Amino acid sequence: MPADLLTTSDLLRSVFRRHAAGVAVVTARGDAGPVGFTATSLASVSADPPLLSFGVGTGASSWPALAGADHVGVHVLGEHQQELAATFARSGADRFGAPTAWREGPEGVPVLDGVLAWLVGRVVARVPAGDHRIVIAEVVHGDPTGTGRPLLYHQGRFRRLGD
Repeated sequence: MPADLLTTSDLLRSVFRRHAAGVAVVTARGDAGPVGFTATSLASVSADPPLLSFGVGTGASSWPALAGADHVGVHVLGEHQQELAATFARSGADRFGAPTAWREGPEGVPVLDGVLAWLVGRVVARVPAGDHRIVIAEVVHGDPTGTGRPLLYHQGRFRRLGD
């Protein structure tokens, strides 16, 4: 479709399909157990204090738990974790069942095993943004020592980083 005929929502989606993004999984502890989803909207916000942000749709199955969570986990996925990314992106999937390997981490947040890096953040704000909320969290724990290369999302697919 010619660009001048796209709705602004379609235009936004079309442009961001061309933007390669790192892939993360966000987790939290809900009343009924752990919740999580795949995110490509992860961003560093501030170094002092150490703040990060991500977007989450208010219609997402994990939103009710995230709306009330004091802490969240953010996991940077490696290129070997395409299936894990797909599991956490799939509606209705048993995200924390086998083969997902995880443990209870600091502040009771589910921490995924085998990731490149993970952080636990204390939620400091949930900013309304259309049909999403931008969650801002202050980093309080983490581990940057995983090995490998990052998983990317581009043109609607998970991809490996090229040299």
